[in-house]
Amino acid sequence: MVASPVEVRDNPESRTYEAWAGDTVVGSLVYEVEGPRIVLTHTWIEPSHREVGVGTALTRGALDDLRAKGRPITVYCSFVADFIEEHTEYADLIDPAHPGSPRHV
Repeated sequence: MVASPVEVRDNPESRTYEAWAGDTVVGSLVYEVEGPRIVLTHTWIEPSHREVGVGTALTRGALDDLRAKGRPITVYCSFVADFIEEHTEYADLIDPAHPGSPRHV
């Protein structure tokens, strides 16, 4: 399966960033709001859309949006932690006082 274009949308009511393929949500990145920080807790991708770049597009879209909003992040999601480890240009988003601990989730 080849990934179709994914649109990433923030859904503050459900506290998720959603990956949309057409009119279907195919992934989500769950977060909590802690004052000015956003705590990224879990990434989920629809099984039929895994391994085709949806998780990467979702994470990149969410982090780009959080950067634009000036929101620091705390990471408890191992997928996001791995993404940032590979894409160090996003490391500055991590709140140094509250970096998180993705390996303990």
